Amino acid sequence: EDLATADVTDGVLFRVRDLEVYFPIHQSFFKSLVTTEKKWVKAVDRVSLDIKQGEILALVGESGCGKTTMGRAALRLEDATGGQILYKGLPVERFTQRALREYRKKAQIIFQDPYNSINPKQTIFDIVAEPLEVNDLVESEREKEERVVKAISEAGLRPAQEYLYRYPHELSGGQRQRVCIAGATVLEPDVIVADEPVASLDVSIRNDILKLMVEQKEKLGVTYLFITHDLSLAWVISDRIAVMYLGRIVEIGDTEEVVANPRHPYTKALISVIPVPDPLAKREHVILSGETPNPVDIPTGCRFHPRCPEAIEACKEVEPDDVHIGDGHYVACIRLK
Repeated sequence: EDLATADVTDGVLFRVRDLEVYFPIHQSFFKSLVTTEKKWVKAVDRVSLDIKQGEILALVGESGCGKTTMGRAALRLEDATGGQILYKGLPVERFTQRALREYRKKAQIIFQDPYNSINPKQTIFDIVAEPLEVNDLVESEREKEERVVKAISEAGLRPAQEYLYRYPHELSGGQRQRVCIAGATVLEPDVIVADEPVASLDVSIRNDILKLMVEQKEKLGVTYLFITHDLSLAWVISDRIAVMYLGRIVEIGDTEEVVANPRHPYTKALISVIPVPDPLAKREHVILSGETPNPVDIPTGCRFHPRCPEAIEACKEVEPDDVHIGDGHYVACIRLK
């Protein structure tokens, strides 16, 4: 568990294998008298993927598909029910408290809502400096101020001195999100889980935040797990895309390959509704029927078959394995075998 000497193998920072995160459903007293059967919400169900060092991997899916739970489990903010997460070859679920403290310095998260994820009673300086103080990473006030100013400046708040002693209510939504980014990068982490980092921001501000993340990836070598429900955002910012549906990865591959050559019906539906700048372009929109199934009562076979326009009878019975299309492009669909 020595993170200081652990190294990346084959360019893969994270290896996720058959990860399960289940949440028990607490039944009423009278129901518990009638039945002893336990029910679970299968938020993440046997997910396997690799996150390469220095890449932006976008995890895409509709609300409730388990993508946020997946990101939180990678940081040990949620305990896994089963499976394994390896960081630099070390199993995250087995980290001692000491190793976990070291891991938290290397793996950070940017939450979705910049209005609720920072303390309104602290100044910007105190918010960004807190991770340094908690982890005892600075030896003097001068060093602390230098690192805070550097992080705030790299997050796009310039000149940084003008923001140090302001409070969150004095900033716009975009500026607050930059403070959150500064708080995550001040520790110089290896990986950042960005959970819908621009979902609550105006469209005019989103471009600046996304550009900032790409710059930090290139300049600082930060690896991102970029969680979003918007496939068009993933197309713009990511190196690879993983499409998630009802707790499973249904398609994963290089961004351009997945967007240009989607093979899973769910991915095709998501891509068909991405706006294009040409008003004369004719595109066939795939509108899915029905609602997403209840994660407590997942359908047998392929979990997408109740809404799939291409489903065949076998889809109701056979649970699909990943089919290798080529060049790291995998699809979970029995029709491709």
